[in-house]
Amino acid sequence: MSEKDEKSSELAPVPTETEGTMDDFPLGWRYYKLKIGNWRAPHYASPFAQLLLVAATFFLCPGMYNALNGLGGAGQLDPTVQNNATVALFATFAVVAFFSGAICNKLGVRLSLIIGSSGYTLYMASFLCFNHTGNAPFVIASGAILGFCAGLFWSAQSIIMISYPDEENKGTFIGIFWMIFNLGATIGSLVPLIQNLHSTGESVSDGTYIGFIVLSGAGILLNFALCNADQIVRNDGSKVIMMKHPTWKSEFIGLWEVMHTTPWILALVPMFVASNWFYTYQFNDYNLARFNIRTRSLNSLCYWSAQILAALGCGRALDSQRFQRHTRARAGLIVLFAVSWAVWGGGYVWQRTYDRASASRDKKIDFTDSNYGALLVLYICYGAFDAMWQLYIYWVLGALSNNSRKLAILVGFYKCAQSAGQTVMWRIDALKAPYMNIFAGTWGLVIGALIIGAPVVWLKVKRHTEEEEDVKFSDGTVNELHVKKEDAPPGV
Repeated sequence: MSEKDEKSSELAPVPTETEGTMDDFPLGWRYYKLKIGNWRAPHYASPFAQLLLVAATFFLCPGMYNALNGLGGAGQLDPTVQNNATVALFATFAVVAFFSGAICNKLGVRLSLIIGSSGYTLYMASFLCFNHTGNAPFVIASGAILGFCAGLFWSAQSIIMISYPDEENKGTFIGIFWMIFNLGATIGSLVPLIQNLHSTGESVSDGTYIGFIVLSGAGILLNFALCNADQIVRNDGSKVIMMKHPTWKSEFIGLWEVMHTTPWILALVPMFVASNWFYTYQFNDYNLARFNIRTRSLNSLCYWSAQILAALGCGRALDSQRFQRHTRARAGLIVLFAVSWAVWGGGYVWQRTYDRASASRDKKIDFTDSNYGALLVLYICYGAFDAMWQLYIYWVLGALSNNSRKLAILVGFYKCAQSAGQTVMWRIDALKAPYMNIFAGTWGLVIGALIIGAPVVWLKVKRHTEEEEDVKFSDGTVNELHVKKEDAPPGV
């Protein structure tokens, strides 16, 4: 960056706790828009450019983690070690996530993402170590460390995804993020598929783990290219409001204020819990239980590919301007309810055909078998359902507030409940509970969660989020203002 750009950036006005807009669109390389013909690329510090960057880091870190876990047992024949590591991961995640919004507001999204991404590489390396040493405690410890890191990582990502864009584009932003993120799991699934294409064994090779380690390591480096929230400027000239110099005390007071003023958020807890609860059944009790390694790899590839397509469709539908926002929220809930019955009803038909005893005794299904096609379609439906569920929750949270500080805290609470539920579910599976019990509990939770959460969707999602209805923090921070800038400086 040139001396002139440096000076311009320093002199650009930065909102304090009570400011909502800027007098002038700032200068400097972060805010330059490259013009190609009649099209102008988003400036570097724009919400869209930052979304693409953070989605790329998730492509390389959680995307590879999902690809590994999607194989069932993290590629191991016996899922016990992975189950125990996952219990440690999400138990830690649940505790850290509750405070992660406040922590990210204090540290900033960039530093939170850098710290958070490092845990994924360690976790994947622990399974490579386990292949040679059988050191289960190291795998479990790496899971706990990843739980701490992931709490910061996901909270910081959520700030970018649902507080950076304006109200009309939140569904699109969430959909684009989910597409790129799951593209990581999709491409990551190609690694074990190619390496094990001619294998009928049931565990992956060292090369699979090494590939995941290298890719996730690249994700750590990419986080250094991100901007912090106080540098983000939307196209209309408005900024994301963050406290200029937050303290730990102010952030934890803010955490209390949000939870105290929005007690109705508890009605969404079952949806939060269900959002990762079904992974255990899908990955371990369906994919791992009934298929050999190369078929599990193919299943995983199709599962994450289905998420990409579902994310694109759902994001566009939730942002459709043909209907008011509250109408879209209610219609989305009804559609999700119907899809839940259809997908899990289909799963019930298959689940009746096996239990733990028969799954361990019978020959694993290969993609050359005659009955494989219908089972692949079911797994694809599970993937599409997952994307629909996750996108809808994020979109509803984004519709409840535009305040970046409040959203960071709400998302932290969401990830806390999600992780606590997943801790319980992975532990249940580690204790060898009957497959049908796990399936029935999962299906029941999904349906019950939608019913319990319906009043919040019906009553709290409005046409627009009014500023006076958003939480006003005692330190003076309020909802960011979207004031249009009619006269942006030339060349910006």
